[in-house]
Amino acid sequence: MTYVVTEDCIMCKHTDCVTVCPVDCFYEGENFLVIHPDECIDCGICEPECPVDAIRADDDLEPEQEKWIEINAELAEIWPVITEQKDPMPGAEDWAGKAGKADLLSREPGEGS
Repeated sequence: MTYVVTEDCIMCKHTDCVTVCPVDCFYEGENFLVIHPDECIDCGICEPECPVDAIRADDDLEPEQEKWIEINAELAEIWPVITEQKDPMPGAEDWAGKAGKADLLSREPGEGS
């Protein structure tokens, strides 16, 4: 099992999860975070920290969310690790809970840490 960041993170990018991760397995994109599946130790500490409920155990995903397992693995290989909390994206409150954000996912790397 591993934890996965899902669509709910897009355009929000809260980083509360990053500060509690004991193995620094979060990676940062321009408007999204991912978890490296080979680095995640399945502790689950990050899941309740996400204010938009974007983090799920891979075995708790709905069928339509399973694509996020592959997306996390792919992008964790090319984005920089993030280890420090940052402010959420501007307008994150407006994007929280909105469905259909997958097309807005930028594959550009974030600033790194």
